[in-house]
Amino acid sequence: MKTKSINPAGALWISNGDMMCRLFLLIGLAFAVMACNSSGNQKELPGDVVNIPLSGDEKNSPTGMPEIVFETLTHDFGRVVQGEKVTFAYKFKNAGNKDLLIVKISASCGCTVVDYPRDPIPPGENGILYITFNSTAKKGYQNKQVTVMANTQPSNTVLWVKANVVTN
Repeated sequence: MKTKSINPAGALWISNGDMMCRLFLLIGLAFAVMACNSSGNQKELPGDVVNIPLSGDEKNSPTGMPEIVFETLTHDFGRVVQGEKVTFAYKFKNAGNKDLLIVKISASCGCTVVDYPRDPIPPGENGILYITFNSTAKKGYQNKQVTVMANTQPSNTVLWVKANVVTN
């Protein structure tokens, strides 16, 4: 029960519970304002390393940019016995005019792991992505997507691995 009373000088008194609640609210608000205004120590990447294109859907590679060209975008492992791990080497080339940098790789499933070069690939040079599919706890037809994000235009390239997982 909240109790408010007026002291002899006419000021409104607030109970200790109300005072603590308002104090915590004020402190929380102060932290929120400070968090929104903090600039942080964000590391900036040079503009010539990472390019975020205007539209990732367009294939309009301006001159002077890296260009990633894969030999194939899809690999079918065929019949795989449940529990097996199978790996495919996706070969690619930097067909552009600047160093190619793979920024991030994301797979549609935790059963798919990618090993990729972390160093820049110079123009005209080749690289390999090793995609490993773990068929443990999988059954039937599997179609997994791997998205390669690089400093290219478009910035995302989608690779696919397929398998038909069978039990022994």
